[in-house]
Amino acid sequence: MSKRDYYEVLGVSRDAKPEEIKKAYRKKALQYHPDKNPGDPAAEAKFKEAAEAYEVLRDTDKKARYDQYGHAGVGNNFGGSGFGGGMTMEDIFSQFGDIFGGAFGGGFSGFGGTGSRRSARRVNRGSNLRIKVKLTLEDVLKGAEKKIKVSKYVACSPCNGSGAKGGSAFSTCSTCNGAGRVTRVTNTFLGQMQTTSTCPSCSGEGQTIQDKCSSCYGNGIVKDSEVISINIPPGVEEGMQLSLSGKGNAAPRGGIPGDLIVLVEVEQHERLIRDGMNLLYDHYISFPDAALGTGIEVPTLEGKARIQIEPGTQSGKVLRLKGKGLPSVNAYGRGDLLVNINVWTPQKLSAAEKEALTNMKQSENFVPNPKKSDKSFFERMKDVFN
Repeated sequence: MSKRDYYEVLGVSRDAKPEEIKKAYRKKALQYHPDKNPGDPAAEAKFKEAAEAYEVLRDTDKKARYDQYGHAGVGNNFGGSGFGGGMTMEDIFSQFGDIFGGAFGGGFSGFGGTGSRRSARRVNRGSNLRIKVKLTLEDVLKGAEKKIKVSKYVACSPCNGSGAKGGSAFSTCSTCNGAGRVTRVTNTFLGQMQTTSTCPSCSGEGQTIQDKCSSCYGNGIVKDSEVISINIPPGVEEGMQLSLSGKGNAAPRGGIPGDLIVLVEVEQHERLIRDGMNLLYDHYISFPDAALGTGIEVPTLEGKARIQIEPGTQSGKVLRLKGKGLPSVNAYGRGDLLVNINVWTPQKLSAAEKEALTNMKQSENFVPNPKKSDKSFFERMKDVFN
């Protein structure tokens, strides 16, 4: 089943401002929240759908990729939703709980009724990493696998990322009693006002370590490096970003790791120029070859191709090698290789060559005589790209 347009899901226009997107998401989530719709799978599905749409549209980079490439631009390879197809309620509550403030009885923290409400404990999240990867046009043509060594935070081995020394136990935070939040009531001239904030003692985790690990000092993460394999799909373009979910920095004390954002750089080819899915190549031929016709070899990304130059070919003629260009990352088929023929004019002539050309100059066949049916350069280029 195809996904609905994210803007349609939230009911906003494509040029909606961040505040409008946030407000629309809050409205949808309040409407379909499980506490208001207990036991309703359809409402839960819409609740998750709204969260997925908001997760993409609130992020400037992901929103730009979605606007350009649709759902394919924020899929597995292109930095898609951190939820993807495995989104859970806990994911939503941990990421977007603060957007609701005091809704649903003191915090957007759980579902399933007041009696079973879960505490709004903070879930640590690792930061994203950004790296650049350089590709050749051959890589763009076929796709590539790149193995890159990345310096990053990883889970501490001695404590398995928990931050506790030798399996030391955790104790419930005495300040918030494990809730991860503290509520304060303030008397004002308008009456009592209740505010809820992250517990300062446990930083919202709801528990504290009795004996901290000496390797990571209780953080659960240490600086190290990892060799990461990156699968580059065919057809990527300069400036595209790929996202590897969970391959960024590890989160403190067993939280959710960040993502690895890969910026694509395409190296300039020695002889070919990229123009979208097409490749451009300039080839020079001599005047005699232009007049008599000849066979030439032109480079492609898969070797050389031989093409025929017809007698009487004019400078500026564009020959098309269909299907010898590049694929599109979001479409089928390939572009073309466009060979621009240039007739080389000699810059130095011997006395004999000058005499021969002077004699030919008198011939009627050497007088320029373009036909009305001959198209201009701009018309020829228009034909090529249509």
